[in-house]
Amino acid sequence: MAGVPFCALLPLLVGVCGAVTGSRVYPANEVTLLDSRSVQGELGWIASPLEGGWEEVSIMDEKNTPIRTYQVCNVMEPSQNNWLRTDWIPREGAQRVYIEIKFTLRDCNSLPGVMGTCKETFNLYYYESNNDKERFIRESQFAKIDTIAADESFTQVDIGDRIMKLNTEIRDVGPLSKKGFYLAFQDVGACIALVSVRVFYKKCPLTVRNLAQFPDTITGADTSSLVEVRGSCVNNSEEKDVPKMYCGADGEWLVPIGNCLCNAGYEERNGECQACKIGYYKALSTDVACAKCPPHSYSIWEGSTSCTCDRGFFRAENDAASMPCTRPPSAPQNLISNVNETSVNLEWSPPQNRGGREDISYNVVCKRCGAGDLSRCRSCGSGVHFSPQQNGLKTTKVSITDLLAHTNYTFEVWAVNGVSKQNPSQDQAVSVTVTTNQAAPSPIALIQAKEITRHSVALAWLEPDRPNGVILEYEVKYYEKDQNERSYRIVKTASRNTDIKGLNPLTSYVFHVRARTAAGYGDFSGPFEFTTNTVPSPIIGDGTNPTVLLVSVAGSVVLVVILIAAFVISRRRSKYSKAKQEADEEKHLNQGVRTYVDPFTYEDPNQAVREFAKEIDASCIKIEKVIGVGEFGEVCSGRLKVPGKREICVAIKTLKAGYTDKQRRDFLSEASIMGQFDHPNIIHLEGVVTKCKPVMIITEYMENGSLDAFLRKNDGRFTVIQLVGMLRGIGSGMKYLSDMSYVHRDLAARNILVNSNLVCKVSDFGMSRVLEDDPEAAYTTRGGKIPIRWTAPEAIAYRKFTSASDVWSYGIVMWEVMSYGERPYWDMSNQDVIKAIEEGYRLPPPMDCPIALHQLMLDCWQKERSDRPKFGQIVNMLDKLIRNPNSLKRTGSESSSDLARIGITAIVHQNKILSNVQAMRTQMQQMHGRMVPV
Repeated sequence: MAGVPFCALLPLLVGVCGAVTGSRVYPANEVTLLDSRSVQGELGWIASPLEGGWEEVSIMDEKNTPIRTYQVCNVMEPSQNNWLRTDWIPREGAQRVYIEIKFTLRDCNSLPGVMGTCKETFNLYYYESNNDKERFIRESQFAKIDTIAADESFTQVDIGDRIMKLNTEIRDVGPLSKKGFYLAFQDVGACIALVSVRVFYKKCPLTVRNLAQFPDTITGADTSSLVEVRGSCVNNSEEKDVPKMYCGADGEWLVPIGNCLCNAGYEERNGECQACKIGYYKALSTDVACAKCPPHSYSIWEGSTSCTCDRGFFRAENDAASMPCTRPPSAPQNLISNVNETSVNLEWSPPQNRGGREDISYNVVCKRCGAGDLSRCRSCGSGVHFSPQQNGLKTTKVSITDLLAHTNYTFEVWAVNGVSKQNPSQDQAVSVTVTTNQAAPSPIALIQAKEITRHSVALAWLEPDRPNGVILEYEVKYYEKDQNERSYRIVKTASRNTDIKGLNPLTSYVFHVRARTAAGYGDFSGPFEFTTNTVPSPIIGDGTNPTVLLVSVAGSVVLVVILIAAFVISRRRSKYSKAKQEADEEKHLNQGVRTYVDPFTYEDPNQAVREFAKEIDASCIKIEKVIGVGEFGEVCSGRLKVPGKREICVAIKTLKAGYTDKQRRDFLSEASIMGQFDHPNIIHLEGVVTKCKPVMIITEYMENGSLDAFLRKNDGRFTVIQLVGMLRGIGSGMKYLSDMSYVHRDLAARNILVNSNLVCKVSDFGMSRVLEDDPEAAYTTRGGKIPIRWTAPEAIAYRKFTSASDVWSYGIVMWEVMSYGERPYWDMSNQDVIKAIEEGYRLPPPMDCPIALHQLMLDCWQKERSDRPKFGQIVNMLDKLIRNPNSLKRTGSESSSDLARIGITAIVHQNKILSNVQAMRTQMQQMHGRMVPV
């Protein structure tokens, strides 16, 4: 073959080789399998034909380092087919490899006489093989990768000017599956020099991302493939989410997912998890840095997960490691005691040093001490009552009742917080010693009938459990059962027995006994009922239960009984009339039984105000702020300071300017009504201001406002026992009003006020009217609207109100309390409510409402008013429930615990869901006629 000699090109190739070998730094994501420039000595690649084709040429670079190149320049003859094959190249697990070729190529136009035979391209081939035993080139085994063309070619001029025109081409091939492969270069008539050949594959290099280490990873077989790689957490760290990344075909890491977190006691620094320094800590495996030890704590080791509290400081069990160490509080300050007979009120100021905590509460310890020797004290026992409670007090005052008279007591008030148990100390308590005053005796527990005859009963009883002094005398009150305490007699005796004579035969009598000391009378005992006999022989019994003895006799005896009954009835009526007409002469008969007087019966309304309300000098009143607006004017809070008495907080109702005489009379009528009541569960009237303007009504101040708003504000915060206690107080107040023959007519939670000790008191007497003596009498309203949702059906239909209609309203109040102030019947219209009641439907039990309480509500909602319980029976029922808390555990509806079990724990969310369920159930039951029937 006639070739073009290369001797004239050697100077240029030397320059080219010098430029090529100047730097051999490759990217980190490329792994070289073959680099012709790094081979020491001859390459020894196989050429075909052996002569006249590819020729290996060794050239020295500028550092006198030999560079091995291959060249061919058979451009004079046509149909050239010159092959050059590399040695076997192991692929090292790569599925796709890249071939980088650096070469120079002569411009055919610069060679004279070769226009038909000179080429400016060559071909690149590969052949996969599992071994390197191939000694010859078999063209048919090779697969073509591509035809390589030069971007630039050189001429004779470039050679003379030593201008370097080096071409670099990169091709890739894959996927590869065998252990290795050969590359082959086919010359078809070009003048070309292969300056260097490099074969490499790409990998994603070892890296650390999000505290997870990812190893060297060879890229996938395709140019678009992604290889998923799971990382491993660095030392002293743990997985939060499984760390993953994807290795792209270009050798770059993509899409980091998941991460690792430094273990407790370690933090991330420079991609590593390093131990916390001394004085720092880290409690959990999180992505936060180590934190400095909180106040009053320290750490002395590297890698601390918590800090140790300083001496005298502590951390509560539930305190986070980030909270400062704290200590128990100091003792409460300024302990003040106020003794009232056998009751003591304690007040104090918070401790000067809270110990660095806000969870301060107070415990009260009661000790009864011997006279003259305060060192001999013992616990007061369970008979003493604390209000609102003995332990865990959040307020700085407590009332202690049911103490013994003339007894020394020591009360210790302890300030405690979350760490007090870890270091109990007497320094946390302050004490006061008091002596109780004289007090009335406690009620008598049992009355026995020792002998019963036709006209007498011989009674005996035990001394009160707490006489609280020397018993001076006993007072026995008795009356015929049918008279229901409207007319009674009193007998006094110094002994613990007496004979009651002058009784009617075959008549049931009710007896009460109370004791008197120098401090006054105690409360009457409960009622004990005995029935006189019809035969002359006496009957002996203990009388602990009502006894009715009926004797069947001849017709003449029956006639006598009828005559006696007629006599009793006429005598009862005459006695009642006499008691009514001659009240001044028979006051001893009415002692203890007060009857309400309607102020509207007075010709002069001012007379009723003067008789029942106390006039207060306006200078004693200080109005502080407006807390509401009433029907007649503003309602304010303020203070009342009467000379000789301590200052108290009061509520003040004012009559707006420009009032009429009727408005003034109606305004003051409420004071005339309230002034007749004296009960712990009835709002107390302090007095009125009528001699100057504005006209005012002064009552005790109830800190927590109306019951409905108070319950909504404190939704879910009270125990069932606390709620029943509130209902018991309301029921006691209504029993008192009922006993005075007074009908409220507007009993609702909005008209119940609550003080700071959770005592509920009945208020708002503007809509009420009096009952006459007939227990069955009812009265229509004098105009105005009726609160449909709270009013009994007979009162709605016939405008008739009785104590039985108040019992219906009380049942609605029970429902309001147990539902924490829900609106009765929800969003039903008044007409729908009336219709549902007439059809026998009743409200379902509120959430978590005990079955016993809902049954009592249903009893209050009996259609026939005679079937409803009396307020006395209601109070007794609630007392039994309070004494037996287990009876309050059974509920009959979905409860908050049901929702808590499925993951709904927020009280607000529970109440909203259950309220909606209840409303939906009510609507569905209305549609299908299946509400709660009575």
